[in-house]
Amino acid sequence: LAQAFLAHDKRGRQSRRVPVKEGIYSSAMLQVQLLLPALFSVTAVGDIIRFPLQKRELSFDEVSQGINLGMDRIQMSPGEAPVIINDYMNAQYYGEIEVGTPGQKEAVIFDTGSANLWVPNKKPFLSSHNIYNHEKSSSYKANGTVFAIQYGSGPVSGFFSADSVQIGSLKLSEYTFAEVNNTAGLGLAYRIGKFDGILGLGWDSISVGGIPTPMKALVESGQLEKPVFAFYLGNKQPGELLFGGVDPQHYTGEFSFVPLSSESYWEVALDDVTLGSESVSSTRSAIVDSGTSMLAGPTAEIKALANKLKATSILGKEYVVDCDADLPDLSFKLGGKDFTLKKADLILIQQGNTCILGLTGLDVPAPRGPLWILGDVFMRRFYVQFDWGQKRLGLADAASSSSIVI
Repeated sequence: LAQAFLAHDKRGRQSRRVPVKEGIYSSAMLQVQLLLPALFSVTAVGDIIRFPLQKRELSFDEVSQGINLGMDRIQMSPGEAPVIINDYMNAQYYGEIEVGTPGQKEAVIFDTGSANLWVPNKKPFLSSHNIYNHEKSSSYKANGTVFAIQYGSGPVSGFFSADSVQIGSLKLSEYTFAEVNNTAGLGLAYRIGKFDGILGLGWDSISVGGIPTPMKALVESGQLEKPVFAFYLGNKQPGELLFGGVDPQHYTGEFSFVPLSSESYWEVALDDVTLGSESVSSTRSAIVDSGTSMLAGPTAEIKALANKLKATSILGKEYVVDCDADLPDLSFKLGGKDFTLKKADLILIQQGNTCILGLTGLDVPAPRGPLWILGDVFMRRFYVQFDWGQKRLGLADAASSSSIVI
């Protein structure tokens, strides 16, 4: 990483990648790179700035327990609003922003399934989270309006404040976000987690308090080259989140675009779900969600699907199979095109001859649901362009996507 090197984009333009110190930025397009901890270094690439997101690797037991604890937390009853659907217990991808003047570092999950930025001003006992102290910021402005999200296991709450927020080279001045002093609703997921807060990339309709969303604020600030962001999630390899465009190095072929059916989550019409050639779902909506590690569908449909795969559950919500078993392809038809996951794509982790599948049941109540949630399992296989300006999703094959080899 210490060496500069030349690269060409699809238009033939040459750019020089030069490492720079953390905190030095200069771009209209921001690229956030997911790197293993040993590779952490902020780099500049022509118009593009790269900085690292950490990828947290989980053990077999952590994955199994996390699925069950996480899914228990996010079960919801009808009428609760807003509906927060993320399984942060298994969150693997998070990166660093700065809040205040001078900047106070916060590790956040970039989450397309919610729409607010919140950071803690208090941490649970014996935890090691970074906290935001507005008394140490010269750009802080009080707001005080109550902020509260009701999770299945309890509340996350605090109050709104305004301050400068720095996301790489992108700066939002006097941006309204939440200072959180009660994280009980995240339970063990937060106490032992590596992230401090959440930066939501969803739409205004799911923003708590009707606060302008981070993405809306970035678009309106005029700092983005295009009103787009894109995820590439590395599977035991580097990956990236990019604001302002897409990275041609991380996808192959052309994008297939699917219009949004709702400006809430990044929600699209789901034509069908098939296992092999057999239809296995009557649900007709899906969301692509970076804050959910799994593929999650209505509980009854997931149970039926698990039966067809001869999968069993140990703790109730995770499903395991014999690693030697032949598994048919699982396809999601979006915009008339099948996006297919093979056996290797569906396996989260292996221990001996037991493999945990990236499938779990989750019942999202009306009017938001029922839904299929296409989380990180799906996003590792496909490079996803979130097109804010044209209100659509673009999907392409992820370049050099790797899966567990069984």
